[in-house]
Amino acid sequence: MRVALFVSCVNDALFPRTGRSVVAVLERLGHEVVFEPAQTCCGQMHWTTGYHREAEGLARRFCEVFAGHDAIVTPSASCAATVRNAYPRLVGGDPPPVHEFTEFLTDVLGVTDVGAVFPHRVAYQPTCHSLRALGLGDRPLRLLREVRGMELADLDRAEECCGFGGTFAVKNADVSVAMVADKVRHLRDTGADVVCAVDTSCLTHIGGALSRLRSGVRTVHLAEILAGAGS
Repeated sequence: MRVALFVSCVNDALFPRTGRSVVAVLERLGHEVVFEPAQTCCGQMHWTTGYHREAEGLARRFCEVFAGHDAIVTPSASCAATVRNAYPRLVGGDPPPVHEFTEFLTDVLGVTDVGAVFPHRVAYQPTCHSLRALGLGDRPLRLLREVRGMELADLDRAEECCGFGGTFAVKNADVSVAMVADKVRHLRDTGADVVCAVDTSCLTHIGGALSRLRSGVRTVHLAEILAGAGS
């Protein structure tokens, strides 16, 4: 299958390893991955903060850049949710065929074992967009359970928000810090040495709190684990 990668602006600018990991997994499974160099932001930040005119322009550009692709994959649940849920209101019609990475593997390719090896104790943090906007459910967990050498830790109150919420963390900093403190406490209780999720934005927030505590716990995108990266 020929798959277009929408890497997302956050990953492109700050976490390129995440995008490379998606490519590595898909190519390992025998699929061709193409990258449209004209891609930019999906407009999520603009949409969620009320700048709908600006979001519409980015949405139309996204549709033009990815026109003709039957499958678009992104390692960002929040961006996938924006395209799927906001674009019909912004530009009308059916949204582009964007799939979050784990749902593409499980639902489209019908794969849970991607041949990954990751010898660590890992806690999975389900992000709000993945749970509530996309309804990913246990898809990420099904993939993680097939990773060789990995011990999957149980995270108490996993479905509670980490406190990031995009601009929420800026506009409501005190509340955001209190929320991530609760999240980090539960994560450290798992004894995991790695925390993973399907949104690097949330991992940035959690990782910052873990770093300030000098916890020694790393954050990695789930795609990196499936690629066998970061041993």
